[in-house]
Amino acid sequence: MHIGMTDIHKAFGKNQVLSGVSFELLPGEIHALMGENGAGKSTLMNLLTGLHRLDKGNITINGTNMSFSNPKEAEKHGIAFIHQELNIWPDMTVLENLFIGKELTTAFGVLETKKMKALAKLQLEKLGVSLPLDREAGQCSVGQQQMIEIAKALMTNAEVIIMDEPTAALTEREISKLFEVMTALKQDGVSIVYISHRMEEIFSICDRITIMRDGLTVDTAHIKDTNFDEVVKKMVGRELTDRYPTRTPSLGDKVLEVKNASKKGSFSQVSFHVRAGEILGVSGLMGAGRTEIMRALFGIDRLDSGEIRISGRKTDIRNPYDAIRKGLGLITENRKDEGLLLDTSIRENISLPNLTSFSPKGIIDRKREAEFVELLIKRLTIKTASPEIAARHLSGGNQQKVVIAKWIGIGPKVLILDEPTRGVDVGAKREIYSLMNELTDRGVAIIMVSSELPEILGMSDRIIVVHEGRINGEINAAGATQEHILTLATGGQQNEN
Repeated sequence: MHIGMTDIHKAFGKNQVLSGVSFELLPGEIHALMGENGAGKSTLMNLLTGLHRLDKGNITINGTNMSFSNPKEAEKHGIAFIHQELNIWPDMTVLENLFIGKELTTAFGVLETKKMKALAKLQLEKLGVSLPLDREAGQCSVGQQQMIEIAKALMTNAEVIIMDEPTAALTEREISKLFEVMTALKQDGVSIVYISHRMEEIFSICDRITIMRDGLTVDTAHIKDTNFDEVVKKMVGRELTDRYPTRTPSLGDKVLEVKNASKKGSFSQVSFHVRAGEILGVSGLMGAGRTEIMRALFGIDRLDSGEIRISGRKTDIRNPYDAIRKGLGLITENRKDEGLLLDTSIRENISLPNLTSFSPKGIIDRKREAEFVELLIKRLTIKTASPEIAARHLSGGNQQKVVIAKWIGIGPKVLILDEPTRGVDVGAKREIYSLMNELTDRGVAIIMVSSELPEILGMSDRIIVVHEGRINGEINAAGATQEHILTLATGGQQNEN
């Protein structure tokens, strides 16, 4: 299928998102679509699939003008969209999620469950996924939910598949399997639009790349004719000299200590500490228990046993309110369901954990609140026409910045960052890393959970590696390697030599 998009314009109210974008997709190619958060990538694809209506411009499919009324119509014409934000029904089973709206029935309307199970099993096996089809999707990890979304799109037999940050929650093994499937699809003539901020993936799997900036098309090129530095410069309009800013930490006393923490079915006998001014990296494979440990620290889940000390004092964190009062902040890996109130304004999202700061007598001082929010929006360069815009209307990366803003506003002693740069462009990543350095310079202790090994190595002072619910090793980040971390993450032992 050949797709042409010419002079595409789109505004949401006063917010002009696209201002004359052109994009071409050839049959049987994997085409990268890149740009900073808010550049308009997802909006462009939403216009193609009929989720939004064009203000101006032209879309052709195989040379014929085409405009879809909704994503369902686009899917019927062979275009499937795997969105960055998961569209999983948590109370429904894996099987029900895979076939929702596409159930197979007999002529009498009876569900052909056996046939659906066979097709589902075949598709998941292609992706190297082993999941009980009767398990509720909400009981699956974020990575497993992402694979369900991918399997659902592949089952439509689409000629064009749009993938928006498909690997953000996947393990290295799952990514490798997905790339095998993508290569096979390309050989069968299927075209793929690949939206990702992971530069290494772009150069390993894509044929061509289109770069967007501020709602405009900057360039389209063959992957073999460009390089990392050129792409970054075109994306952000400037050169980024280093991916990770230099750290010169000045470590203080232990701020948080965890001793022999256990939760049945999640993790066991976990012990570690983090000092003032330190970034402690937490690595491990998906499902190893990293997120579960952080949830328990923040009081979302209760520990079965173990001890938590803050500034040397034993403390009982029964719920997130306790955690906030004791100086802990948590940026969750799932910003859509746990980090934001999507239909609430940016102002209210940022203010929520900080209300006591500008409500000394129980009444919100709106002037102080507005100044507080404006300061954080500027500091984190959140792209928005107004603080009153609902968080839902921001790009994924700017939503992530709102989540970070609301937690740094409380002035935490310890800030837990679970996948802080997931779905964030290379320029915004650099801004987040610089902010992390600023916070540690002020004595904040940071615990950073990340699936990106270069990020763990580039930003951590120390690294702990989780394997099957236990700490399998601790490494000084200086001189550490990806191979060393992966050895521990897969159950190997630390080499003391």
